[in-house]
Amino acid sequence: MQKSGSPAMSFESLSPLILFTTISTISPGGATTLATASGVQFGFRRSVPLLVGIATGLASMAAAAALGLAGAIATFPSLQLAMKAVGSIYLLWLAWRIGNSGPPDPSKDLARPTRPITGVGLLWSNPKAWAMTMSAAASFSALAEGPGRLAVLLGCAFGIGAAVSLSLWCAAGQLLAQMLRAAWQWRAVNILLGLLLAVSIVPIWFDQ
Repeated sequence: MQKSGSPAMSFESLSPLILFTTISTISPGGATTLATASGVQFGFRRSVPLLVGIATGLASMAAAAALGLAGAIATFPSLQLAMKAVGSIYLLWLAWRIGNSGPPDPSKDLARPTRPITGVGLLWSNPKAWAMTMSAAASFSALAEGPGRLAVLLGCAFGIGAAVSLSLWCAAGQLLAQMLRAAWQWRAVNILLGLLLAVSIVPIWFDQ
């Protein structure tokens, strides 16, 4: 029997959160582009560690936001600026690596899939992602009793949402790779993905 005053956990009450996490995780951006590029270069199976890293990063961010860490970060503009700079530089480096690659070649450094820690760092160094999870924590606080339970709820919701959405993008990348035959086709696709990853940095700086 549910305690008096505890929020009801039903699909109807959770549907707004499910919709929010679905839209926010499946929308094109740096993480989805990186997942697609990994699917193109390495296939779905070898990209799983990266997908797990990104999903873990977003889940932990959402949990931290529910516990108040996102609000603390928002009070330090210099910290946000440093996070933007580090995240942007790293994304530009990844974009350059992807854009300069051709068909998969085991003898090259890019033949090694991006590590899971990269996915975590990609999310944690993005102030825009912090703002998104902080907004979710504020908007859906009534769904759970206390910050701890809210942290578990948001962590699970964003983690599962990211895992599903990124898997779809990665699978799309693998399907795309199966259609590539000539070296110039690989080069064109990788340049496009590199440019998209670079462009994904713009909202970090200008989308308020």
